[in-house]
Amino acid sequence: MTHETARLLEHWRGAHPQPRLFFCQLEAVETIIWLEEVASRQPQFQTFREKLKQENEGANPGLFRLAAKMATGSGKTTIMAMLIAWQAVNAARGRKSFSDAFLIVCPGITIRDRLRVLLPSDPESYYESRGLLPDDMIGDVRKARVVITNYHAFKLRETLSLPKFARAVLQGRGKGPQTQESEGQMRARVCPELLSRKNVIVISDEAHHCYQRKPGASEESKLQAEDRAEAKENEEAARLWINGIKALDRKVGVSLIVPVTQRRKATVPMKLSHRLFQEFFTARYVSKNAHPSDGLPVSVRNLLAEMS
Repeated sequence: MTHETARLLEHWRGAHPQPRLFFCQLEAVETIIWLEEVASRQPQFQTFREKLKQENEGANPGLFRLAAKMATGSGKTTIMAMLIAWQAVNAARGRKSFSDAFLIVCPGITIRDRLRVLLPSDPESYYESRGLLPDDMIGDVRKARVVITNYHAFKLRETLSLPKFARAVLQGRGKGPQTQESEGQMRARVCPELLSRKNVIVISDEAHHCYQRKPGASEESKLQAEDRAEAKENEEAARLWINGIKALDRKVGVSLIVPVTQRRKATVPMKLSHRLFQEFFTARYVSKNAHPSDGLPVSVRNLLAEMS
């Protein structure tokens, strides 16, 4: 583990971040850091990495993904900021195996706008407003290149609008005219700032939307007509998302993909108030060495039972 990483971990465990980080945020980031910095370099932990590589090759050939599955409301955006800070600070201080280029992909424009706090230049960036970095490291993260986009941007756009009749006339009996942008043009439109970089880090928000179906994994025959239509729409969206990442990988190389997504079985029902959720995490953080239900309010114990 590098000196810079050790400092960040100590900083995050201290009282500097405001609000204080939840135990689940710390554990998610620490696990990914351990897998990347420790397990990848020490022979006794190689079996962990090999298992992950095998699973990734089965589901996402050529792409290496480490997922953080979080309960709704547990602070996924803060986790993304911590991961960017970890990579960017190490890269700025000369660590060759780290990256200062990041592509953040999300499922919609509304979420994309909320994620602006991950841009180092944003006035409300989490790196400073939430105290995620020691003062002498803030300049390092400002050197990072961060692009935020929604996956719809990966769809190749029409460069020449033609009526159906005109298209048929131009096509004749041969190949029709090329009216869509190329893959290279799409990359230049979506993330021009990253094309001069190598080994980009991709962070996928709500990444259960981003997947590649395994061969022979179809279950459409078991679905009703309405559900089949929805499943087909979801699969097309997932294909567009994963193919966009592959297109970037073919140009500059993607060294790591970190999907940050909600853990659906652990999702807190919407009827539970935000205050109750905060109370749950605060209690778990303070008494994390005790049994999860020890000394907690009845409402929180019920929540734990519902989430198990």
